[in-house]
Amino acid sequence: MNKEKVKRILDAFDDMYPDAQCELVHHNELELLIAVMLSAQTTDASVNKLTQSLFQKYRCVEDYANAPLSQLEADLRTIGLYRNKAKNVKAMAQKLIDDFDGQVPCDHDALQTLPGVGRKTANVVISEGFKVPAIAVDTHVERISKRLGFAFKKDSVLTVETKLQKAIPKERWIKTHHQMIFFGRYHCKAMNPDCGHCPLIDICKEPKRKKYLNLTE
Repeated sequence: MNKEKVKRILDAFDDMYPDAQCELVHHNELELLIAVMLSAQTTDASVNKLTQSLFQKYRCVEDYANAPLSQLEADLRTIGLYRNKAKNVKAMAQKLIDDFDGQVPCDHDALQTLPGVGRKTANVVISEGFKVPAIAVDTHVERISKRLGFAFKKDSVLTVETKLQKAIPKERWIKTHHQMIFFGRYHCKAMNPDCGHCPLIDICKEPKRKKYLNLTE
């Protein structure tokens, strides 16, 4: 993708979502890590509703590690995949105690050694929690990247991430990541995207864009 097109996309994001930021409520790196782990296949709103009480009950990494698994499952019951998430959160907390002195590491590879933490979660934690430039590719970022031409439809998540890193200035990675999530979550949705009011419709790779182009020409 050429620099002119990238600039146009980023300018559109700045116009639409100048204040885009992480919508998972958290107060420290541990809360952020847990919130991101809980957000898999669950909306941020559902996670925030749950963590409002969860973070009051579990104050430190030891609280999670020492909690009976059955109790942790009960506390997470309102979100999807709660049994697996409870097991991972408990195991993650224990590994933080055993290997990292109870602290969330500011290291991408180290984060991925934690149970339940993959590349996307690690990228979110280092970028949002430690302000280290990274681009986490979730379902919204992947969809937007392919629709706007940053990546091809067949590209893997890792390839999408690599292509975004090459196309977007590093100092914008964190900001653009949040803007792409907002753009995908509230405008360019998986189902029923708002193509009729999209400032980038002419460069969209979706076949359906043609009927909207005809309306605006």
